[in-house]
Amino acid sequence: MLAKRIIPCLDVRQGRVVKGKRFQAIEDVEDPVVLADRYCKEGADELVFYDITASAEDRGIFDEVVRKVSKVVNIPLTVGGGIATVEDFTRVLMAGADKVSVNTAAVRRPELIREAALKFGAQCVVLSVDVSKMGPERWEVVVKGGRESTGMDALEWIKKGVSLGAGEVVVNSIDQDGVRQGYDVEFLKRVTSAVNVPVIASGGAGALEHFEEAARVADVDGILAASVFHYGDISIADLKSYLLEKGIAVRPLDNRFDKLDVNKGGE
Repeated sequence: MLAKRIIPCLDVRQGRVVKGKRFQAIEDVEDPVVLADRYCKEGADELVFYDITASAEDRGIFDEVVRKVSKVVNIPLTVGGGIATVEDFTRVLMAGADKVSVNTAAVRRPELIREAALKFGAQCVVLSVDVSKMGPERWEVVVKGGRESTGMDALEWIKKGVSLGAGEVVVNSIDQDGVRQGYDVEFLKRVTSAVNVPVIASGGAGALEHFEEAARVADVDGILAASVFHYGDISIADLKSYLLEKGIAVRPLDNRFDKLDVNKGGE
């Protein structure tokens, strides 16, 4: 079994990390630079930075905040929110991101995935998908931070995104987001069985057992969480020790990374 990645997520609004439940009741948490530095020192394997209102406000990411976060971390940094063009990829990579996440804009224009993968390489393109369960056997894609339903079948969209060149998929369950009742393992299992790229679970962490279930039952490659880390309910060190005790491979706490050369794209 490959080592599972533990990935804290920084949901950023107006330059501050915030958190809510099901994308509602948003509360202020902390300065993203402070949290990024803390998680890097605590042994996080990667870090995800989402500007959660960029798409809804039809604007780009606040580059300066990304730049400041990048300077304090030496682990892979994925950045998303308001990414609509290949030029946006370039700008965010130059600000310090190692991977770029696309969501709403890719739904509107799927060819963005192919264009970015050809220019920067598939390993740089992360397809982030917000999903909501609409029936016993149906999950749909929602966009604009969960504000708008598309009617698209989530599994079919994920498969299409991978076929276009996405090198990684983050699956965020809107129904589970922030409620701490566990990941949507049922849907995650369908995704990991359907695609051959790394899959990251997001939305629902509330206990150590939830991470174990996502890793073991859904066989995801990485597990993303926010509030349980932000508020100190679960530490990265305790989580990794727990998973090791359960026979799940994780990376060492002192896991360091040299920043990718963003000029080494697919050109």
